[in-house]
Amino acid sequence: MQDDVNTELEKLRLKLGHIKGVYKLVHDDSTSAAQQISELTERRAGEEARLMEVHSRINNAIEEARQVREQRQALEEQAKHLRDLAKQEALKKKNLQLRTAREAASLRDLEKLLEWGSKSHSTFTWEDMESATSSFSEALKIGSGSVGRSLSVFTIKYICRTCHKPSLLSCASSLYIYLLGDSYGICSLMQLEVLGKIRHQHLLLLLGACLDRPCLVYEYMENGSLEDRLQCKGGTSPLPWYHRFRIAFEVALALVFLHRSKPKPIIHRDLKPANILLDQNFTSKIGDAGLATLLPSRDVSSTRTIYKDTDLVGTLFYMDPEYQRTGQVSSKSNTYALGMVLLQLLTAKPPVGLADIVERAVEEDRLVDILDQRAGMWPVQEAHDLARLALSCLEMRSRDRPDLEGNVLIELERLNNIVSTTFDQVQPLPTQPPNHFICPILKRVMQDPCIASDGYSYDRAGIEMWLCENEVSPLTKLQLPNKDLIPNFALLSAINSWKAEAGGDGAH
Repeated sequence: MQDDVNTELEKLRLKLGHIKGVYKLVHDDSTSAAQQISELTERRAGEEARLMEVHSRINNAIEEARQVREQRQALEEQAKHLRDLAKQEALKKKNLQLRTAREAASLRDLEKLLEWGSKSHSTFTWEDMESATSSFSEALKIGSGSVGRSLSVFTIKYICRTCHKPSLLSCASSLYIYLLGDSYGICSLMQLEVLGKIRHQHLLLLLGACLDRPCLVYEYMENGSLEDRLQCKGGTSPLPWYHRFRIAFEVALALVFLHRSKPKPIIHRDLKPANILLDQNFTSKIGDAGLATLLPSRDVSSTRTIYKDTDLVGTLFYMDPEYQRTGQVSSKSNTYALGMVLLQLLTAKPPVGLADIVERAVEEDRLVDILDQRAGMWPVQEAHDLARLALSCLEMRSRDRPDLEGNVLIELERLNNIVSTTFDQVQPLPTQPPNHFICPILKRVMQDPCIASDGYSYDRAGIEMWLCENEVSPLTKLQLPNKDLIPNFALLSAINSWKAEAGGDGAH
């Protein structure tokens, strides 16, 4: 038993030793694993730190890229704004140069026209008038005149070259010739010595007259009458509202000038849109002064009725009701006519019943509904002020109308200053060529304009083809004196300027 016990003890010692060995091995493995875990943990922490640093660098790079992109966009927008400003300045400069050149050319023409002596106006013969108008051809007739007068208006597009002696007619390419009826009388033309001396930037310049048979010669206005522009006659562009405020002020200036003229004040007696003419810059001038009345100088500042004329002249809806009833005319008669013109500037409607229409619209606060929408976005308050001023000018009794110089002119100047200050802008470039740029034969803008012996301009290619087969004028159908062609350099320059403004070849 002792031996068995010893054997068992030995076995147990061996097993215990084996277990201790296994334990030690396991312990060593556990320690090694713990050490590896610790190393891996430290390595992971290091990798995470490096990863966070990488993320931080990426975020910083993204932010820097965003800032750089924003800065680049801001610089591009600034550069674009500067380019736009440069283009606008260049356009303004170009328009100013063109306008200055046109005004200088117009001034030179007028200076030439006024060089024909120191008289108030030049005198022409009936033969001069017939030669200049191709015997008053219907092709040159542009309109007729006022109620109570036989008045025909002729315009000379290009002066006929058949005159045998130099005259004022050969100095200009375009003039207005007013042919008055025989009933007008030579006595009325005696007023020309006074009217011919009148000079004002908003009065049509009287250049001369024919005393053989009553004819008046005036400067030519490129944009025709205010009536035609309000109705967009001939497909022309609508007249913008800001031009209309300025025109109203200009007309009032001209009327005040007439009323203050020396030695006698002048009443126009036929003020209406058809007698307000517009030049190439849409500056207005009052025409048809042939119906004006010279008033006694003792009543220059009087607002009373100061002249009586039993032979009523003028146009019905612009005529002072007191003048219609009594034949008595005063400065307030022009105030009445101006009121109707102001309403037409606002609405572009005919004068029949217009005062009642506008008055109801103002009372019902719906004036905007009857304004001429073709003129653009009207300033509402200024439009209301102008309408109320116009209605006050249309009072039936002259004593109830405002004073033209003391009230009407001041209010129109205020409105014009507000408009010109608030809405100062570059005028849009023309998109359609003026009618006189179009060849009457080829129906397109002329490339090489030439003047034929009928006084008209044609494209050289078109008129040469016509002359190969015809002996008469394409427009008047009258026998041509010859087949000579004279280059029209002035018209070519105007066409080239228009093409430059329009930014294209102008071949409409």
